[in-house]
Amino acid sequence: MVRIGINPLTWTNDDLPALGEENSLEKCLSEAKQAGYDGVELGRKFPRDPAALGPLLSRHDLKLVSGWYSARLIERSPAEEIEALQEHLHLLKTLGSTVMVFAEVSRCVHGDRRIPLSRRPKMSEADWKRFLKGLDEVGAYLAKQGVALAYHHHMGTVIETEDEVDRMMAGTSDKVGLLLDTGHLSFAGGDPLRAAGRHAARIAHVHCKDIRKARLADAKQKDLSFLESVLADAFAVPGDGSIDFAPILGKLAKEGYRGWLVVEADQDPAKAHPLTHARIGYDCLSPLKNRFWK
Repeated sequence: MVRIGINPLTWTNDDLPALGEENSLEKCLSEAKQAGYDGVELGRKFPRDPAALGPLLSRHDLKLVSGWYSARLIERSPAEEIEALQEHLHLLKTLGSTVMVFAEVSRCVHGDRRIPLSRRPKMSEADWKRFLKGLDEVGAYLAKQGVALAYHHHMGTVIETEDEVDRMMAGTSDKVGLLLDTGHLSFAGGDPLRAAGRHAARIAHVHCKDIRKARLADAKQKDLSFLESVLADAFAVPGDGSIDFAPILGKLAKEGYRGWLVVEADQDPAKAHPLTHARIGYDCLSPLKNRFWK
């Protein structure tokens, strides 16, 4: 069953804590439900104890969709990574989530406002070999736990471009799933529709993030950092940018995708009123979901 969820970035930003600091978790959850969503991903204001988070989500009739995990497979062994993710895995499993948003953050620059994206890290051949082997091992472990590894390509990290996504998928088994993020792939110059077709069988999770084309072009021309690009309004919720989601979601449906569609947009809540933009995103995706997944 395909359901629509939302990431708390609409209310509070994880990498720029000053953005949305005034917005409480209660406000985030109540407005997410008010806007029509079935579930939410984790954010920095969420308790990480399932005994605390579970009842909180239930009170708002929301499911836990998933949550970001910061991996360091270039720097540590698969066994060390598996040990490091146990608390996060326990939270996801206990609350019924079946996917883990997984991203390699070794040497990443997306959380540093001073470093332009042109200086983001790239892997050596030795790094690639270590990374792919470790990713396969962790993916196989998570699969045995009933949780799919959904790899999140992300601006400012070692897996950013469509070519890097393709190489990662070609170098790993089907135990490594892909999180297709329409906004990040578009930002990196890729084509979400092409990626949806190429990797359809292994797409485990979808982030529906829109792009403001003119703002993106300006951010690239100025060689901004990821966070400065966020502050320059490069990202938007679906329906408020330039991405046509109909062919992308139509392709996913045709290829058998049955997971979550998650609205996500790194924006300043002081400029992009959270409930208004949550509704814009939901109102864009809901008719498409009903059209393609009958």
